Amino acid sequence: MADLEIKNLHVRVEDREILKGVDLSVSKGEVHALMGPNGSGKSTLANTIMGHPGYEVTDGEITFRGEEITEADPEDRAQAGLFLAFQYPAAIPGVSVANFLRMAINAKRDDDPIGVKEFGGELKHATELLHVEREFTSRHLNDGFSGGEKKRCEILQMAMLKPEVAVLDETDSGLDIDALRTVAEGVNTLHGEIGMGALIITHYQRILHYVEPQFVHIMLEGRIVREGGAELVEQLEREGYDWLRDEVGAVDG
Repeated sequence: MADLEIKNLHVRVEDREILKGVDLSVSKGEVHALMGPNGSGKSTLANTIMGHPGYEVTDGEITFRGEEITEADPEDRAQAGLFLAFQYPAAIPGVSVANFLRMAINAKRDDDPIGVKEFGGELKHATELLHVEREFTSRHLNDGFSGGEKKRCEILQMAMLKPEVAVLDETDSGLDIDALRTVAEGVNTLHGEIGMGALIITHYQRILHYVEPQFVHIMLEGRIVREGGAELVEQLEREGYDWLRDEVGAVDG
């Protein structure tokens, strides 16, 4: 069984069904890309995986490491080893990046808080691994950060929390080329160092030039309609989504 297993997932937002029977599996050590045009249901899937209360699961289930989490609270999913990198992460003025990271680690450790020396050592390793200046961790979380700095902060969170599987929801949206490389290098580094699994959700191909997925899934109108390897990324870059719409429409019709 895969670490993250999604079976026949149907999701409704208010009175509209968005996901219409999604099946997807992601394990630690694997890099997956979920692609599709705007409005296809990609972000709905990401938010449902992490337990956003605005998304109602009407059928199907989500399991993580053998435990069903379909109805679990977001914090329980995070403690189990899931991580979601948001498209628009929130700013928290007054809380430094370092203090936020320490609180996040302690939330996972329950009654065994991390010591100052251990935390300092792990933070030093993570900043060196990801080529982040140590002064960055003294700044207030996402307060006045550029798009690239916000992404660097999320990659640093992943390095410190060491998730089994990270879901990156259009984390490449609006980034310049340097910020894009920061995200890609971070994912590649953590995949290599801790075997982190990743589900990269995007409708662009460019991040996949830097992070090569082993598995590619294409979503249209709330369903995964095609799966394959990196060759699918190249085909989408050449031909767009129209050929697939035509093909899927012909099958549905």
